[in-house]
Amino acid sequence: MTSPAGLPPTGGGSSGEQQRLKLLAVTACPTGIAHTYMAAEKLAQAAEQLGVDIKVETQGSIGAENVLTDNDVRTADGVIIAADKDVDLSRFAGKRVVTVGVAEGIRHPERLIEQVRTAPVHGGGGGGTSTSSSADSGAGGKERSVGYKALMNGVSYMIPFVVVGGLLIAISLSLGGHTDPSGGLVIPKDSFWMDVNNIGVIGFQLMVPILSGYIAYAIGDRPALVPGMVGGWIANTGSLYDSEAGAGFIGAIVTGFLAGYLVLWIKKVEVPKFVRPIMPIIVIPIVATTALGLFFIYVIGKPISWVFEHLTDWLGGMTGTSAVLLGAILGLMIAFDMGGPVNKTAFLFGAGLIATGNQEVMGMCAAAIPVMPLGQGLATLIRKRLYTEQERETGLASLFMGLFGISEGAIPFAAARPAQVIPANMLGGAVAGALAGLAGVEDAVPHGGPIVAVLGAVSGVPMFFVAVVIGTVVTALTTVALVDVSERKRRGQSMVDGLAPQPELALAGVGVGSDGLGGGGTATAHAPAQRTSSAPASTGASEDEVLSGYLTAQTVKVRLDSGDKEAAIREMAGLLAATGKVTDVEELVAAALRREEQGTTGLGEEIAIPHAKTDAVTAPVVGFARSAEGVEWGSLDGTKAKLVFMISVPEAAAGDEHLRILALLSRKLMDTGFRERLMTAPDEAAVLDVLREIR
Repeated sequence: MTSPAGLPPTGGGSSGEQQRLKLLAVTACPTGIAHTYMAAEKLAQAAEQLGVDIKVETQGSIGAENVLTDNDVRTADGVIIAADKDVDLSRFAGKRVVTVGVAEGIRHPERLIEQVRTAPVHGGGGGGTSTSSSADSGAGGKERSVGYKALMNGVSYMIPFVVVGGLLIAISLSLGGHTDPSGGLVIPKDSFWMDVNNIGVIGFQLMVPILSGYIAYAIGDRPALVPGMVGGWIANTGSLYDSEAGAGFIGAIVTGFLAGYLVLWIKKVEVPKFVRPIMPIIVIPIVATTALGLFFIYVIGKPISWVFEHLTDWLGGMTGTSAVLLGAILGLMIAFDMGGPVNKTAFLFGAGLIATGNQEVMGMCAAAIPVMPLGQGLATLIRKRLYTEQERETGLASLFMGLFGISEGAIPFAAARPAQVIPANMLGGAVAGALAGLAGVEDAVPHGGPIVAVLGAVSGVPMFFVAVVIGTVVTALTTVALVDVSERKRRGQSMVDGLAPQPELALAGVGVGSDGLGGGGTATAHAPAQRTSSAPASTGASEDEVLSGYLTAQTVKVRLDSGDKEAAIREMAGLLAATGKVTDVEELVAAALRREEQGTTGLGEEIAIPHAKTDAVTAPVVGFARSAEGVEWGSLDGTKAKLVFMISVPEAAAGDEHLRILALLSRKLMDTGFRERLMTAPDEAAVLDVLREIR
């Protein structure tokens, strides 16, 4: 077996035959379909040209395929990671590893293959692409930071707990709750809805430890999972450090990073050989969990308790000041950490004054409480292109939670983009609180959101809703502006580094996010890729049907007449309408153009794949047209689109067959010979024959 520390020369076997270099690769992006497979195909093509054997594992949006086996890793000479998401590197210990962004795998595959020869050897110390041995491979790829990847890992695992917990609580409150002056929204004990509520509460209790645990896991691998989760639970349990409120999601982020890096540090400690086998399963988790727990209780927890107490005293001294100023301050505090000590201080201050007859302070809090989830949910609707599909789905759940005063619905957004979301939340919360204070809104129960107004616990209902709506709009618009600026800066930096962002074929409704693994097939040089699909076999289909019957002779046109993008999309929509599967051509065109506004679907290499998910079509349908002159599509490589595929699927499309088709199509289009055959096919029948090569 080749020594992992030194790659074999291109010649020199004992039998006089050349010893071929054997490489592995992983391509992945958070919501990727096209890029994952384009990078895989480009690496395979480059390897074939260089006389190198390569096997590629792809991770995109439709399930992992062609996973690298232990035997593959054992016999490999080096590994290329072209990914914009966290990839587990622990299995590549002792191998030379190059780590770059997925765009670099598309643009410079030959360079990556050459750089494996001198890449650093991965020590196996970390769980993802954030490990030190691969943090800077010198390939020129723009890679996300260690902290960003770890934070996104934690957020992606936390989101289901937020959604499930929040929605169950909201449903139980709306269907089984009633207002009570002494207890807020109350659900009768021993009732069915109390059981539903308790299940939701468990989801909420788990979300903070999950966030912390999977941040730690992304940094320190499996040994960091237990200290991260236990640390997150401690951070969220204020009674352990004499605080009336836990540190919430901000505390979880702190414990997650502390646990991850603590585990990495412990791993570097030299121990006797006989102790090494039990280090990751016994020694490291116990030592890290104990150290982190005690550190939080005795060092970090005390300041949190101190802040809680002094904020309460400070607010108590402000009850005679301007209602507008007090409302703004309470709104800022409510929106800051959504369940942490600052939020709880403001909430308990308002709730405590209800018993004294002062219900205006709780009215200010009640107006601010729903602004964060409503504002973040609205932001995902205003500028969809700034958010992943998972974030947009979370946004809808956040809107629903906001209606019931569950501010935790905004936590995933704040955890993912704290620098943009928290200031926007605070500004909207301050506006809502100030307007409620100005109008003298009162709330008789310790709860917030539109639900308390609907149930009759709020006086001054019209102004209450005005405050909530204005605060929500302010939060949404501010969030969109800040996120947009941040994304523009990041894209600008990518352009400076020579890695312009690639257009993504992000069909809405995939239902997976940054933690979702993506599909793929074998991409090995000198051996055709074996690609499997869960799509039903096309037995019984017409011989003119390709791509699972989505593309037929009806939807092929060898000459595209249009000279600009909008006209081309309109012409393609008319082509699809010939199948009878399009109920509204104008809406299909509008949906495709809206997708283009989010980012061009021109992939370069004279290819464009406009697409739309809309109920203007009754079933998935694919069209293809060819332009001799080319259509300006805004492709990043400057080429005009001569090969245009249009994909349309209904909103309610079930399964992921259309995603598999898109993956296969994007991979095959990286084959220069395939593109040439498409360009030179004389008629529709010949085009269909070429497209049958897609397997």
